[in-house]
Amino acid sequence: MWRTLFNGLFGRAAATPASRDVVVLTQDGDRHAREGRLHAALAAYRAALALDPAALDAQLGLGNVLLDLWMPGDAVAAYERALELAPHSTGIRSALLFHRHYLPRIDAQALFEAHRQAGAQLMAKAGGAAPLRPQPQALNGRRLRIGYVSPNFSRHSVGYFIEPVIRHHDRERFEVFCYYAHDKSDDTTARLRERADHWRDIPQTDGAAFAEMVRADGIDVLVDLAGHSKSNRLAGFAYRPAPLQITWLGYPDTSGLPVMEARISDAIADPAPQADAFNTERVWRIDGGFLCYQPPADSPPVGTQINAPSAVVFGSFNNIAKLTAGTLRLWCAILEAVPGSRLVLKSASLNFSETADRVIEAFEQFGIAGGRIETRGWIARREQHLAQYDGIDIALDTYPYNGTTTTCEALWMGVPVVTRTGDTHMSRVGASLLHAAGLDDLVTRDGTDYVETAVALAGDNARRRELRGILRSRLEASPLLDHAGFTRRLERIYRDALAEVTSKE
Repeated sequence: MWRTLFNGLFGRAAATPASRDVVVLTQDGDRHAREGRLHAALAAYRAALALDPAALDAQLGLGNVLLDLWMPGDAVAAYERALELAPHSTGIRSALLFHRHYLPRIDAQALFEAHRQAGAQLMAKAGGAAPLRPQPQALNGRRLRIGYVSPNFSRHSVGYFIEPVIRHHDRERFEVFCYYAHDKSDDTTARLRERADHWRDIPQTDGAAFAEMVRADGIDVLVDLAGHSKSNRLAGFAYRPAPLQITWLGYPDTSGLPVMEARISDAIADPAPQADAFNTERVWRIDGGFLCYQPPADSPPVGTQINAPSAVVFGSFNNIAKLTAGTLRLWCAILEAVPGSRLVLKSASLNFSETADRVIEAFEQFGIAGGRIETRGWIARREQHLAQYDGIDIALDTYPYNGTTTTCEALWMGVPVVTRTGDTHMSRVGASLLHAAGLDDLVTRDGTDYVETAVALAGDNARRRELRGILRSRLEASPLLDHAGFTRRLERIYRDALAEVTSKE
């Protein structure tokens, strides 16, 4: 799966001088990966690299397969080697930054410097020195023009959080432009296209052309919703086409761009002043949380099954790449402390039997019988995916990379989530979401607290039954689903930030 995403969104590397054998082996690896034979793909790519260590396509394929095999550390090392082979590739550099968040130990300062280097490279490709900030056109009664930029205006996690904002913008004061950097179209795309005042399809548009489009549209506030995730348009932001440029929502870190003036978060996910030192942007903290969730209209009803303490079912539907050895040990400690309990894991990579086997073997190495672990893969239909929460008693968040959409979905389906906090944005999103939902007692400080909280909740049948009955209505009454109120707060930030940056010129 990651092979398709990576190659489709960043493009295949340019051909390098290589023997026919290297080309054939790389093609064999590609075919094996598409067909789900990951170990065969791994062998083919390694054989190609043994013949030609500079075979970039094989190196990228190796990284993709290692990630699918739940080997994120090895995958990052493979992407690092790919960047050595193609140091001028901003796509590979962004991919490397993205995947470094899956590592079990994050050096915040080193990661920040890596983002700054990425920002500097993007600026160099855009001409070097930061261009002058364009002056906003006088409003004179006109609406403020907001441009949202994303490859994920679709049935994607970003879609669940941006749709309510686009729907609730005050159209008397704001004019909404959407720049869509993908060619996928579904029902979410259709709704967003209809609700935007202006829609621009830019799947093949390069940074310079995109920047010219933004200038021609007279955008006042340009909002990046992708960061360094796949198919981003940060290369266009480097040309500084708008008076105010903001990053928000789709990436758990700074952009590293010196011409990205603002990043939107909240006081829990990015507490001041600690977080400020690791952002090239000024962090604007929105009251009530930096996320606003739109539950799917086709959500099934909340399930009614509540398992007894002797048969509790824990679950995690997060990307399996987020499961570190440290978190796995904590989950094993929880299962050990709750006899008869089971754990359900659901992730796209678990469609691969080789990956599922590796995960189960890892639990067995810590003394947890494989029969207590159930793996489930990707499910295409959204309502069927959400229905998988029926029978899950407690969701266990990952650390240090917390879940976001998965946490909202679990709560919406009546399943409480236990999260662990850390020092970075990605390890504090769970705390932000649970605070908004009024579940601060499920936010834990360290591994010991995490295990004790999960075990105590497993033994409290009455509490779990109560939460199953009230979580959806509690979420509906929380800031997470206050779509209009959130959008008003966001609009105030846009206006205040624009006034601040333009007053400095």
